Amino acid sequence: MGNEALVTARVNGKTAKGKARLETDVLQFRGGDIRLAIPFKAISKISARNGMLAIRFADGTASFELGDMAAKWADRIQHPPSRLAKIGVKPAWRASAVGVDDEAFLAELETAIAYLSIGRVAKPSDAIFFGVTKEAELSRLEKLKGSLTPDGAIWIIRPKGRPEISERATMAAGKAAGLVDVKVVGFSATHTAEKFVIPVAARRSISRTSG
Repeated sequence: MGNEALVTARVNGKTAKGKARLETDVLQFRGGDIRLAIPFKAISKISARNGMLAIRFADGTASFELGDMAAKWADRIQHPPSRLAKIGVKPAWRASAVGVDDEAFLAELETAIAYLSIGRVAKPSDAIFFGVTKEAELSRLEKLKGSLTPDGAIWIIRPKGRPEISERATMAAGKAAGLVDVKVVGFSATHTAEKFVIPVAARRSISRTSG
């Protein structure tokens, strides 16, 4: 997806091979004994030359061998896409949000689309934003699916790094509900959003039934 790469990094004079990842507003690196998370707002200088992304930030300097991706990463760090852009929000949407307590996101979403139902699911919804904090809540997916338009999507918003609601559990629950996962985005510094849709073949049968 272009936001993750295996690289050689040099951080404050120490070199290691590992994985670099761009989140919504953070550049992360894990490799050797280096664990790094650099908020974009902490970056004071950035350059991309000869495939090398070089950064000066509050705690020192870091460089990453990214090859052709270096310039793209530099641009994304300097001009990060909004959450709404990453989700692909459309002005004509009817959407629902349940279990979502990010007030800033709800306010952004409400002004960007035709209709937003908060706390209750509207039928039909082009998108349902479903906030969860534990695995048991995922049992609602089957019922939520019934409120989607055939080409709509459920976005599961969950906290990162929480054993009670893992990525594996989320993917398994989506599959059990007859959904397929098609996209993951960094929703915020603390949360991830995963997009689930109805398989294309099943959408056709829904359309025939509706007709």
